[in-house]
Order: sequence, then structure tokens, then C-alpha cells
Amino acid sequence: MKLWRKGGKKLAPAIERFTVGNDYLLDQKLLPYDCDASLAHAAMLKKTGILSASELALIERCLKRVKKLSAEGKFRIRPSDEDCHTAIENYLARRCGKAGLKIHTGRSRNDQVLTALRLYEKDELKSLAARLTQFKTTIARLAKSGKGLKMPGYTHTRRAMPTTWDTWLSAFSAAADDNIILLTCIRGLLDKSPLGTAAGFGLPSGIDNDRAMTARLMGFAGLIENPVCAQLGRGKLEASVLHLCSQIMLDLSRLSADIILFSTPEFGLLKLGPEICTGSSIMPQKRNPDVFELLRAKYAVVLAEEFKVKAICGGLPSGYNRDLQLTKEPLMSGLQATQDSLEAACAALGGVQPDSEGCAKALTAELYSAEAALKMAKAGIPFRAAYRKASKKFPAR
Repeated sequence: MKLWRKGGKKLAPAIERFTVGNDYLLDQKLLPYDCDASLAHAAMLKKTGILSASELALIERCLKRVKKLSAEGKFRIRPSDEDCHTAIENYLARRCGKAGLKIHTGRSRNDQVLTALRLYEKDELKSLAARLTQFKTTIARLAKSGKGLKMPGYTHTRRAMPTTWDTWLSAFSAAADDNIILLTCIRGLLDKSPLGTAAGFGLPSGIDNDRAMTARLMGFAGLIENPVCAQLGRGKLEASVLHLCSQIMLDLSRLSADIILFSTPEFGLLKLGPEICTGSSIMPQKRNPDVFELLRAKYAVVLAEEFKVKAICGGLPSGYNRDLQLTKEPLMSGLQATQDSLEAACAALGGVQPDSEGCAKALTAELYSAEAALKMAKAGIPFRAAYRKASKKFPAR
């Protein structure tokens, strides 16, 4: 039964299919988090006298059972349920009777979905942080494999000045540090409980609702105090999470672009192991860097998910609007793509090694022209004059 049904005509099948969309499938990921939020809410209802001790115990057993079934892939949300919140409440109504019918006291699906999303996002950011740390470790290991090895640095895809293998790679570790700072900031924004803000306007005066208790039980650091602001955050914080993802993917894309170029015979600065390359169905000699090409392209995929959420939210009035349902899929898709990309990048980097001979061969004389000009300037020749002298000694290529 739908939570909003009050009797009367059933919803037209075409309207039901369209409004539900694939939300019932996406909500399989949110289901355990909604159970956690419901456990906290039920404990609060016991404290405020809505539930008895025996009713709370029954609800707790059933919610833990739902989580177990979900983990085993045995609790399925049906299209007629619309979402995980309805599926869980219907289950509680069947298994707990009157106690199950009390569980929705003092909350709305609006704050339920916000709460489940925040718990899900916090978990995802924890996983992302671990993957970023693993990425930094992988980069450090690869940088050490060619520590001090000189190689050309490039601007405009042309040789510019000498750099080193470890300086080049360590730049991506430093970029990951910036992403970790951004992740920490966004995690702080997410770490406020929306549960108890109900539909977006709080509860009528005189209704007991210990929001601090539920926040503490769910592991939130604080509360969203303004209930209208809770709904303003729907989509906005999802876009922030996806912005973090797109920043991570931007760095992976540029690293991948470097590796693709530097591994070509024309550049010859590094080698790719056969275990990370694919081949051609017609050209036997081919060894293709498909994994890095896909990593390069995935940035555009994740960026599109970020823009999708921002486009959906732009122009919406305050308060909940059903448009926001469509921000859930891009959030989940962008997070999954980023998690998968970091995992693939760490695996692929294990098959990269420097080509010391290729690096030495690429260090042609003109790369030292800026150094020559600066040495003349240090000796007292005005830099612009030194620049012109160096340009004659090292003609442009």
C-alpha cells in the first residue's frame, strides 16, 4: 500500500509507471540506511511515549531482519511500493501490526529520503577517502621507481624544460591531497541530521521530537536546524558530492592523457605492461592503452552527472518538488564511476614503468635554453638580451 493513499480511485497505470520510474531499483542501495534511520526514530518514539518497550523491541527485530534480507539480496522493493520507505513500512505493518503503523509518527518521506541519502553519502565518502589514499600510495611507489630520472616537461604538447619522473608523478599525489581537503569539507556539510524536519516545515508545537537523540544514534555530528533549509539541501549537496567526484576524475583524466602520450613510440618515455593492455582483432602488433582511454573519458561521464543534478535543481522554488527524485540516479552513477575509476587506476598504474633510455634520448639540447638564459642573466646580462642570445644558440623546433 502506498503511504499517501487515502482511498478513492487508484492511480492510472501509466502515471504510476512514470512517477515511480526506476526509483524502486535505486532505493535498494538506500534501504539499509533507511533501516538505520528507522531504528533511531523508533528509539526516539519509545522515549517520547509513542511506542512501548515491547513494541520497540518488535520493530527493532523486524528492521534488523530487513537489513539482513537486503544484504542477502532477498528483500526486493516492488514498483507498487514506489521506494524503500514504503516497502519497509509495509513490511513493519505486516509483521508488527499496530506497532508498525506507528513508525511514521513525526516524520515524512521527505526527511526520510534526505536522511538515508546523507547516511549513504557519508559512507561513500569514507570509501572514496580510502581509495584516494590507496591512489596516493600507488603513485608514490611508481614515482620511486624512477626517482631522479630526468625527462622532458611539456607545454602545448611540445618539449619545454627538463623535469624528473618523480616530480611529474608527485604532482598527481599533491592534486589528490587537494581532493581530500575538498572531501573533508563536503563530509562536514553532510554530517548534519535532517531527520525530524518532516515535510520541510518541522512538526507542530507540542509534538515531542528529540532530534538530537536520533542524530546521535545515527552518528551525525549535528542537526540541520532550519527545516526549510533541509529541503534546500536536496540536490545542492548531491551536486557538491558530484563536484568532488568530477575533480577526482579530472586528475585521473589528465594523468591518463599523459600516460597515453608518453607511452607512444613517438614519445617513448614509459612502457605499459601487457597485463594492462588490450589488442587489435586485425593488427597483431597492437598493444592498446584502453584502460587509460576509458579513464580519460570517464571524467566527461561524471561531469555530466554533476551538471544533470545542477540543471534539475536550477529554478526550483524552495520546499520539496518531485523533480528532485531525478537527482538520485546521477548521484549514485557518478559515485560508482569514480569508485570504479580509482580502483582501475591503481591496478593500471602497477603496469607502468619508466623507459630510462627513451627519457635520455628525449632530453634534446633546446630543453636547456631557459637554463642558459638564466645563467647569463645571473652573470649580469639583462634577461631579455640573454633570452635572445639563447634563442640563437637553441633555435625553435
